[in-house]
Amino acid sequence: MPRAMFVYTKEILKKVSFDVSLFCKELKKATERLLPYELDELRDFILSLIKKNPSLRQSLVYLD
Repeated sequence: MPRAMFVYTKEILKKVSFDVSLFCKELKKATERLLPYELDELRDFILSLIKKNPSLRQSLVYLD
């Protein structure tokens, strides 16, 4: 089941990546739900999103 949550989180983050504040809010929720190894994978995913939308860089604060 946790893997399904990870996939769902990625989909949500893709959909809200147009709005930085909403993206940060969803990312904060994700950090509370996901397992530590999933957070590492999520960091890689977010870094790929940042290449497309550099304004999302501020969201990395939630992954530290």
